[in-house]
Amino acid sequence: MPWLAFAVLVGVIVFAPLAGIRLARRRRMTAVLLIAALLGALALTLYPEGDRSSSVACNVGLPYLSPTAVESTANILLFVPIAFLASLLWRRPLLAILGTVVLSALIETAQAVALSIGRACDTGDWITNTIGAILGGLLACGTLAWQRRRTRTVATGAF
Repeated sequence: MPWLAFAVLVGVIVFAPLAGIRLARRRRMTAVLLIAALLGALALTLYPEGDRSSSVACNVGLPYLSPTAVESTANILLFVPIAFLASLLWRRPLLAILGTVVLSALIETAQAVALSIGRACDTGDWITNTIGAILGGLLACGTLAWQRRRTRTVATGAF
């Protein structure tokens, strides 16, 4: 099943703009989904697991990026909805991408410092999370442009 995460990522890329058209007009629903995505990401990244460490540890390196690299693809997928939904809600994709990248850095810092959760920070995770944030922001840019074009077309009566 190494291709499953990649298949889900492709599905997100295809269907996110379609869902985004509907969500862009429903700000309350977008906010609820954003909060759910944030809570999910925090739970998945900060929930205690493994052995508790006695020292701050941070793995420094580049991620392995491949369609079959499940962990890297999952890290990308984890941050796509956060940046996508924040972009739709705030109508500022660049700000949403930046905020999501900072959130990822804070999570990795917490993993390094909070020794009791038994997790180690990893720069590869931060890089893949950043890729997810950029992808989510770009999908939202496309969605917002599509929505503006549709709104302009309907307003002018041109089909």
